[in-house]
Amino acid sequence: MLGLLIASSGRIVVDDTVIDATNLRSWQRGIGYVPQVVYLIDDTVASNIALGVAAEDIDSARLERAARIAQIHEFVVGELPDGYRSIVGERGCSLSGGQRQRIGIARALYHAPSVLVLDEATNELDLDTEGRILAALKSLAGTTLVFVSHKPSVAAFCDRIAILENGRVAALGSYAELTAAGSRFRSLLQES
Repeated sequence: MLGLLIASSGRIVVDDTVIDATNLRSWQRGIGYVPQVVYLIDDTVASNIALGVAAEDIDSARLERAARIAQIHEFVVGELPDGYRSIVGERGCSLSGGQRQRIGIARALYHAPSVLVLDEATNELDLDTEGRILAALKSLAGTTLVFVSHKPSVAAFCDRIAILENGRVAALGSYAELTAAGSRFRSLLQES
């Protein structure tokens, strides 16, 4: 889906357009990606969120908006000594795993992607923080959200769920459909 690997079979089709070598880079420019483990550079919070943008070109309004959606703004301005100019340390060593993940989410949001892929991007967050982030993400008009997750709380948030088994879609439906009585996927999708 990200176009990082060449498909050995099948194809990616978006809005009736096949994604291939002629339009792959254009497709990728519209994707925001949050990996399970977020890599941070030994630089400021602002530079880590706006990764790849020169410090003098960082849009502070865009930076704050992304940080607010990712639920990291209050921590940055309220607890870090220099706010967005605070240095995070190599690989974000001065931050918790959840704080690193929230900076990663803000990073993906900074460039206002049309598709946001979150790969286990909330696995280090408490349920309250995760819930606030999911609610804020829901307000993003025009952005398609794709979650890769094992968390029932994330599954419950989604409009459509695809359950994969052995590299194939084993089930596709809403949370209500896939957790209905008699569904073999019910135990996968509900809290224990």
